[in-house]
Amino acid sequence: MPDASLSRLVHDLASPDPVVRDESAYAALSALVRTGALTPGDRASLATAMLERLRHDRIEARAFAPLVLAALVRAGDGEQAWVPAVTTWYVGERDQRGHDPLLGWLHAVAHGADFFGACGAAGLGRPADLLDALARRLVAPTPCVWRDQEDDRVAHALALVLARSDLDEVTSVAWLEHVRRLFAAGSPGSVPPEATNTMHTLRSLHLALGEQPLDSGIPVTVPHADLVRVEIAALLHEVTPWAWRPRRGRA
Repeated sequence: MPDASLSRLVHDLASPDPVVRDESAYAALSALVRTGALTPGDRASLATAMLERLRHDRIEARAFAPLVLAALVRAGDGEQAWVPAVTTWYVGERDQRGHDPLLGWLHAVAHGADFFGACGAAGLGRPADLLDALARRLVAPTPCVWRDQEDDRVAHALALVLARSDLDEVTSVAWLEHVRRLFAAGSPGSVPPEATNTMHTLRSLHLALGEQPLDSGIPVTVPHADLVRVEIAALLHEVTPWAWRPRRGRA
């Protein structure tokens, strides 16, 4: 593919026009990565551009970069250094809008989660680091209650990381310490948005781990699913003790 054409797609991926950015540029870039149509040099240049894009001053530009990086990871081109770079952006991203009437899909929370889920599925990065990044995003103070299935996307990413064969029991639940501290800091009054987002995400994850999580439609096995579900249930019971109680001897 000519460099000029690739550069144009990268440029259009930052467009405020959702048709140009999402339906055209992103669709084309993801297809090029998925089908192996890019040279190694093109893929390296694309990754560099996406990592730089995470520091862009406009949310519509930042938010689509991790999706392209996720596609590269799934194609086998991921690098360990991408994980801390995306983590810095993800945990610190303040604009958590899902769909905007003018800008279309932004979805930084979901798109970032997709990157970490792709890393989990591809064996890229330490599982502890991936889980920690997702957990820190969950509990970070925010004025925004997620409304466009961000909680489900984060839960799915967590499930893919938890399916890693190199994940031990301790690491599989250590990330929940972030949640434990968040819930312990609660006080009478309105529920903080980050607490609501966390509750919704944990409920989605608990459900997924009790069924069969999928990676691109293919079932995956989560080795410590029962242990994680027990820990999640205990945490959720702390915030809704009046609604239900855990069954003895069951997750």
